[in-house]
Amino acid sequence: MSFSDNEVERYARHLVLREVGGPGQQALKAAKVAVVGAGGLGAPASLYLAAAGVGSLTLIDPDVVDLSNLQRQVLYADPDLGQPKVAAAAARLTALNPHVNISAVQVALTSETALDLLAGHDLVLDGTDDFATRFAVNEACVHLSLPLVSGAIGRWTGQVGVFGANPCYRCLVPEIPPDAETCSTVGVIGALAGVIGSMMALETIKVITGAGEALTGRLLIYDALVAQTRTVRIGADPRCATCGVLEH
Repeated sequence: MSFSDNEVERYARHLVLREVGGPGQQALKAAKVAVVGAGGLGAPASLYLAAAGVGSLTLIDPDVVDLSNLQRQVLYADPDLGQPKVAAAAARLTALNPHVNISAVQVALTSETALDLLAGHDLVLDGTDDFATRFAVNEACVHLSLPLVSGAIGRWTGQVGVFGANPCYRCLVPEIPPDAETCSTVGVIGALAGVIGSMMALETIKVITGAGEALTGRLLIYDALVAQTRTVRIGADPRCATCGVLEH
């Protein structure tokens, strides 16, 4: 896979990076990545993935841009208010890097549609804020054998992990918590979305290029109020409703 002169200059800082170089940049250009949720996490993550030269990005989100989004969803601006998020995002990302193929899919991903929406990709990012969607994305990724980069934020705390067929996301969260919270009810500091969204993009780039050690089977938790991080290992649950069946 060759690069134009424009791409060589654009990706120059990657090409001289030992852990990426030409082979890694070619892998990025060949990659097809789905971003589920073009909101607080999907917005910064997709900006960095497009800038990095991921060849194909599919943005999946049913919502339109709301004024309350602009506190943290830096992909959008006032002129985008009322527009479908995926359409506004596609325009912004194409302006950032015209070498990236952007697909805008304005639908809600459900357990019935997840397999069709995610098939044909190499990796999936989940930045949604409801557990039903997270479970649907996870189940589809397990069945399609796709790496899943998952992020979440609330108040001042964020987390990011990389999941595979075993352990999967549902090994971490077996059932929907009865006291599940959303950013709209408890709030979130805006810059935290940029921190965790950027980490999601970074983990995606590491998985695609093979650079370093990805957070596979681990969860990084960031407490912004005290500027501390900790990483915990996630064990496979043989009773998991999604990946546990693979062992039987």
